[in-house]
Amino acid sequence: MRPTLPQWSGTLAVKAAAFITVMCCALAALLGVLVHVQVTDQTVGQARDQALQRLEQATERYEAGDPLRRGAAMDPPELPRQLRDLAVAGDRGTMVADREGRPTMWAAGPADGGALAVAVDYSQQARTIAGLDRAILWSSGLAIGATLLVGAFAVTRVTRRLHTTARVARRISAGDLDARVNDPRTAPRTDPPAKVAARPQDEVAAVAAALDSMASSLQGKLLAEQRFTADVAHELRTPLTGLHAAAELLPPGRPTELVRDRVAALRTLTEDLLEISRLDTGRERLELDTERLGPLAERAVRAAGSGTEVRVVRDVSVETDRRRLERVLGNLVANAHKHGRGPVVVTVDGPVVTVRDHGDGFPEYLVAHGPQRFRTEGGTRGHGLGLTIALGQAEVLGARLGFANAPDGGAVATLVLAVE
Repeated sequence: MRPTLPQWSGTLAVKAAAFITVMCCALAALLGVLVHVQVTDQTVGQARDQALQRLEQATERYEAGDPLRRGAAMDPPELPRQLRDLAVAGDRGTMVADREGRPTMWAAGPADGGALAVAVDYSQQARTIAGLDRAILWSSGLAIGATLLVGAFAVTRVTRRLHTTARVARRISAGDLDARVNDPRTAPRTDPPAKVAARPQDEVAAVAAALDSMASSLQGKLLAEQRFTADVAHELRTPLTGLHAAAELLPPGRPTELVRDRVAALRTLTEDLLEISRLDTGRERLELDTERLGPLAERAVRAAGSGTEVRVVRDVSVETDRRRLERVLGNLVANAHKHGRGPVVVTVDGPVVTVRDHGDGFPEYLVAHGPQRFRTEGGTRGHGLGLTIALGQAEVLGARLGFANAPDGGAVATLVLAVE
């Protein structure tokens, strides 16, 4: 059974980098606001002090009966209403407002029941604040843009490596045990020990190294298992051949029939193990030829030696290896008769061949995960190798073999052949 490996993604790295980027942008904006508030308060405060000082001078001249200087007047029409009401009520105050289209700092205070006001040009201070705001916006924009670029670059590098690791994990899960991440950060380092120790740990590289190590270990164990299976099956062939010859020399009788039957079963099992070992090592080579699928299915059913109905809905020509395809169909038909119930029907509909029986159906594990070696359920005889060989030969042919259960009962094996 092939291992199911986690499919890594860059979602966590993206979220972390996005959070850091947002925090940096927020910090830049906050610093800009603080600078704006500080400078504006200082500028407005200086202008207010100047306006109040001129108001004090204008009040002294007014009380002394001297003429008021330019910019000072009693109840000027441009004076903002709120400031006028404040002065008439007996208080002093300041306010920034437009006067003849120019920003002006007004200061007003009470005088003979009216409002004595002075106007100080505020244009220079307004331009200073506006220039500061523009500088803050530009600098904040540049800082945010640089932060976004750096964040995007960092996230892209991390997510690219994570996606590469995920692709390799999926390839290993699909059976490609030669797949490796080979992250350059996992390569042996030739730096001095002090420099190696000073380098920060890379979590992505650690994951890639762990995945490569797991794949190598898994591949080694599977290769050892395949070699063991092939060696055992090969070593069994010679004694089984001698045992078969000896069984043929036994006198007729029930014990002889039992011995011959068990010897034949052992020979079949040995040949199946050898075939599986060849499929596992990928040494099988196709001998392609163009075949009509309908007649080929009929020959495979006749060779299986069992009563099976063949229905050809739509016949097609396929380029395939006839011997392997007959092996697949023969194993499917034999499995249907051994573990199911009749009638067994083989249907050819274009490049799709289905083999159906009317028994209890496939076990749930087989439908979900495919056939497994040396596993059967329900007390049935067999080693679970027939369907495993059929699946392996179908993969060699480039075909897709699926297993399901019919809604009204019975097992259904569907073989989809590749057509040009």
